[in-house]
Amino acid sequence: MQSTAATINDYLTTIPEERKPAFLKLRETILNNIPKGFVEQISYGMIGYIVPHTIYPKGYHCDPKLPLPFVNIASQKNFIALYHMGIYANPQLSQWFIDEYPKHSNQKLDMGKSCIRFKKMDQIPFDLIGSLLQKISIEEWINCYESTFTKSK
Repeated sequence: MQSTAATINDYLTTIPEERKPAFLKLRETILNNIPKGFVEQISYGMIGYIVPHTIYPKGYHCDPKLPLPFVNIASQKNFIALYHMGIYANPQLSQWFIDEYPKHSNQKLDMGKSCIRFKKMDQIPFDLIGSLLQKISIEEWINCYESTFTKSK
């Protein structure tokens, strides 16, 4: 479910009232913990944290006109989603998150390749998400991305 919001403020007005406090806290957690260099913007119809073209001119391999994505958050139909490309690209990081999650939440982890779904707003492990964001610098993400997703020439 992609939003057609043009700005972050527009996106925030579309979030259901019962989810808004948790969503805003998740956004604040990201803003307080994401390493320097990532930029917040609307990306793929969600709030995204990207590597701007000024830092990584090649852009995203699927569409080089787009900046390199790193993290997105979205209010979906039945849950809040956190999309973290580092978890998708780095098996050690993914395993760390899977191992740590039960220490921070009573809920069973609901996770896909890069998507972590939160159906219960009071069970979002904000501290764990903050720690996750601090684990990859912008330079480390670019190196990981290039070694995982782009072909050597």
